[in-house]
Amino acid sequence: MNRPTLSRAIVLVIPILLVMYGCGTTVDPGQRGLRWSPLTGGLMKEPLRDGFYWRAPWNDVFEYDVRYQSFTEKVDALTADDLSVTLHAAITMRPVAEEVYFLVQETGRNWYPQLVRPQFLSAVRGVVAQYTMITLPERSSEIGNKIEAVMVESLKGRHLEVYSVALSEIEFSQMVLKAIEQKQAKEQEKEQKEFELVIAQRNAEIAGIQAKGEGDALRIRAEGQSQAQEIISKTLTPDYLRFKLYESPNAKMIIVPDDLNVPIIVSPGPDQPR
Repeated sequence: MNRPTLSRAIVLVIPILLVMYGCGTTVDPGQRGLRWSPLTGGLMKEPLRDGFYWRAPWNDVFEYDVRYQSFTEKVDALTADDLSVTLHAAITMRPVAEEVYFLVQETGRNWYPQLVRPQFLSAVRGVVAQYTMITLPERSSEIGNKIEAVMVESLKGRHLEVYSVALSEIEFSQMVLKAIEQKQAKEQEKEQKEFELVIAQRNAEIAGIQAKGEGDALRIRAEGQSQAQEIISKTLTPDYLRFKLYESPNAKMIIVPDDLNVPIIVSPGPDQPR
């Protein structure tokens, strides 16, 4: 091919390439496209999935992100006990892919700042106002779930899908932190006093039980001694004493008539004291 022919071929190919490049649009993954035909129907309702699409040079394809996105807000709120706190709340959401046309028509591309953000701030403040300040950290997951439920309800029919809401951080002022420490110290002191009172009551109960046990032991011992004395008194008859006197080899026996009514005197023997 000679030089003039090559030059003419290049002149013809370049416009063709420019036309081809300008007559096609690629919709990336995670996006949805809407055809724009200003000379015929304007913006088309049917969304285009990812891929390459031919179009006329005077038409266009607008792309919209339908992936999940997270938005974090720093929210000043009041708790149920009228204390000020600052929360970092994050919401994760996306447009409904098949409803992109209606979202764009009703809200536009800036759907988060225009539609979602005001309602998100209001939902956070409304839910936090139901909790006392001291319970916020331990119940942050529950609070996030409640805020999510409020957002799902408020965005019904707005062509948006809420995935989750979470509280990432809770800030307290120095005055509030000092008040928390004082309250916790008083609660600990109260619990310590209640614990000491319970211990004292238990010690008193134990002492009472021990005293009752000792009293019962003394009573049982006295009753035993009384019964023993009663049995001995019944068995120590004059006949029994005479029998024991006769039985002892060291005893001296003197026979005295019964009608003299003389007391019995027992001599224990020379080696024993009288």
